[in-house]
Amino acid sequence: MRSPRRCSRNGCPRQAVATLTYVYSDSTAVVGPLAAFAEPHTYDLCEPHARSLTAPRGWELVRHDGDFAPPPPTTDDLVALAEAVREAARPVPPRPDETDHSPGHQTGRRGHLRVIPPTH
Repeated sequence: MRSPRRCSRNGCPRQAVATLTYVYSDSTAVVGPLAAFAEPHTYDLCEPHARSLTAPRGWELVRHDGDFAPPPPTTDDLVALAEAVREAARPVPPRPDETDHSPGHQTGRRGHLRVIPPTH
């Protein structure tokens, strides 16, 4: 499943809801709703960073006045979610009895790993 776009600010784990674009020729920074696609010269921001951003001295800041809403899930996200649910619902094949401690049969289990002794 494709992960949602994250805020471009260092160390920020939040989901992006806005896009920052600098228009260098006009000395303007524009913060608007999240762009449909990540572009190389734009920055995705979470809501707190989009709301608190300030422009460099001498620059104008144009900020979207409405709410910044997270993007709706795409069909790729929905298909991946449905496949994950199907996979989780599949029956698990029975495992060999792991409590048999007879000589020559030592199968141990630790976490998700199994230790299977070599066959002689």
